[in-house]
Amino acid sequence: MSRYWSDIVHRLTPYVPGEQPALAHPVKLNTNENPYPPSPRVLAAIRQELGDAGESLRRYPDPTALQLRQTVAAYHNIRADQIFAGNGSDEVLALTFQALLKHDKPLLFPDITYSFYPTYARLFDVDYRTIPLDDTFAINVDDYAVPNGGILFPNPNAPTGRPLPLADIERLVARNADSVVVIDEAYVDFGAESAIGLIDRYPNLLVVQTVSKSRSLAGMRVGFAFGNAGLIDALNRVKDSFNSYPLDRLAQVAARAAYEDDAWFRDTCAKVIASRERLAAGLSALGFDVVPSAANLLFARHAAYDAATLVARLREKEIFVRHFEAPRIDQHLRISVGTDAECDMLLDALREIFSSYVS
Repeated sequence: MSRYWSDIVHRLTPYVPGEQPALAHPVKLNTNENPYPPSPRVLAAIRQELGDAGESLRRYPDPTALQLRQTVAAYHNIRADQIFAGNGSDEVLALTFQALLKHDKPLLFPDITYSFYPTYARLFDVDYRTIPLDDTFAINVDDYAVPNGGILFPNPNAPTGRPLPLADIERLVARNADSVVVIDEAYVDFGAESAIGLIDRYPNLLVVQTVSKSRSLAGMRVGFAFGNAGLIDALNRVKDSFNSYPLDRLAQVAARAAYEDDAWFRDTCAKVIASRERLAAGLSALGFDVVPSAANLLFARHAAYDAATLVARLREKEIFVRHFEAPRIDQHLRISVGTDAECDMLLDALREIFSSYVS
């Protein structure tokens, strides 16, 4: 039936999300979800919004998510008109590709990074060029000193977890005043510095964040862009030409409540960071080379064991990690940071696999 497809569909290589195993109790360390639940205030806010009969659900939500943007603006000490709210940061990025990154010169992003970027570029016919990470998987901002129609990368980067200092980001943004620089901060709360504080100084800077990771709301699909009001207006123009109601009522009240419980947020992040360092030490003791991470994930390889084989062996034990069959990283595992108990199950499983390993 592909004869009915549009031409662009034939050219697409869709993004492949991490597996969602249909098992009762998997050790799920493959999609970078937070291992802890959201704030109890989130559940209370959802119940209040629903009421006894769910009456509010028959009405459309606020298309501008104003109350949510006001809450987030107060949290970051910026204005609500400097914030765009969308259906997860993936949608925010998709609108950004259309609104701000399609130009005559190529968009630049790292060769090893979030694999949705080339997918979006092909979908929206955006010319792009990849810039290689160095041998330690670090971003060198001087490598981006070439003509471009925009620059995009995560900080910390994904799937490596390596952070870039804020001073380097500012230098990059200042150097590229004629194009938009997009910093995707999906993992920033686990140890990197946010660039939101720079948006008043640099009208070409757009910062994208999500509540999926550090605020434990991957199931609600809420993301933000922070930037100059002119950039935000461009996103709104594309959004209102596509879907005026991207955030439902429950998502909006849930995200507001998550931002209002700062103590829960900080405590959860601290737990994840402590577990990350503990897991990194455990993997290193097993002989893994672990990339320094400021995210809720670790990127690691073992010189003596094939990565794809390890993934398959772990899957037999109902433990799921991520593997990318891509140049330079096909021997690496991307491991989400779980609870200490989940991390211990992973380490114990690896010890068992190593003790009986046959290549």
